[in-house]
Amino acid sequence: MGVTTVTDVQTGRPDEGVVAAGVLARLFRSEQGGHEQVVLCQDRASGLKAVIAVHSTALGPALGGTRFHAYASDEEAVADALNLSRGMSYKNALAGLDHGGGKAVIIGDPDTLKSEELLLAYGRFVASLGGRYVTACDVGTYVADMDVVARENRWTTGRSVEQGGAGDSSVLTAFGVFQGMRAAAGSQWGVPTLRGRRVGVAGVGKVGHHLVEHLLDDGAEVVITDVRGEAVDTVLARHPRVTAVRDNEALVRAPLDVYAPCALGGALDDATAAVLTATVVCGAANNQLAHPGVEKDLADRGILYAPDYVVNAGGVIQVADELHGFDFDRAKAKATKIYDTTAAIFERARADGVPPAVAADRLAEQRIADRTAAAHWLRPAAS
Repeated sequence: MGVTTVTDVQTGRPDEGVVAAGVLARLFRSEQGGHEQVVLCQDRASGLKAVIAVHSTALGPALGGTRFHAYASDEEAVADALNLSRGMSYKNALAGLDHGGGKAVIIGDPDTLKSEELLLAYGRFVASLGGRYVTACDVGTYVADMDVVARENRWTTGRSVEQGGAGDSSVLTAFGVFQGMRAAAGSQWGVPTLRGRRVGVAGVGKVGHHLVEHLLDDGAEVVITDVRGEAVDTVLARHPRVTAVRDNEALVRAPLDVYAPCALGGALDDATAAVLTATVVCGAANNQLAHPGVEKDLADRGILYAPDYVVNAGGVIQVADELHGFDFDRAKAKATKIYDTTAAIFERARADGVPPAVAADRLAEQRIADRTAAAHWLRPAAS
């Protein structure tokens, strides 16, 4: 659901009042709203324009990454921040973390706009929230960027090992997706392995190339695609057994057992659901469903969808552990439980007669509600 934009007839530019009204309607009256706080940030000297969305702090400080992306419009950026932060609340709840959900987006092309000055300005805005939001890496931001942000903001995770952080969180993100895929294989085919299965990975960047390695180690046949030719070339050079197709459309139409969307969101739309050959969908991308009805279309075709925010929680598990003095083995052990959580969601979905995403939402909402109720009863009575 996007924010409605109306053009001012005198200036020919978007009517900011109507845009703002659309944002407020989304926040206060939409089913996708309910956010506690949304902060619009601007630093003209560095060119920073950012949105920080705090969806919930019921379970603890909001935790989520910083996405740096060239959005088609500012309104699209706001909508993305709202969607992503809400997803983080559910992801953190099902990962068993004592964190609520938040997300930030920086508007612009990171290849041309990113600078030390901009990242420091962004860090000051995050710090101004006083710990309500803890940031980390996401699409377009990296460990080195978080090291810069941390100079102005102590609520920064995903830093380098040299700076006391956990390093690249994509390692455990990919590991968690693989655990979720094993659970999906067990549910769909009775055996929790990808051995002998053909898996299509769309996006072989920070997370996707690690996932490819797990799949190959498990005995899967892997076919890949990516909009960046250099990313494909890197994987093919390292793993000669992997094959590639020209684009995502060719991938979803290719004979597959599993489709793994590992790039940006919205990969599962009506058109894709209609032609997808795979019978399992499990990938690292956030917000994979273009709209909620897509999952029903997949289910009607016998395709099992592993909710993205469940299986891709390994990264947030890793950065959350960083707040307590990072221990990789401890974080990996927690990420291993993504297998159990995903399997439990499939069982709940079958028992309730609902799609897995609905079952996952119910479990996450229950944990948040239980914590909220407990906080209410513990709160001192007003005098």
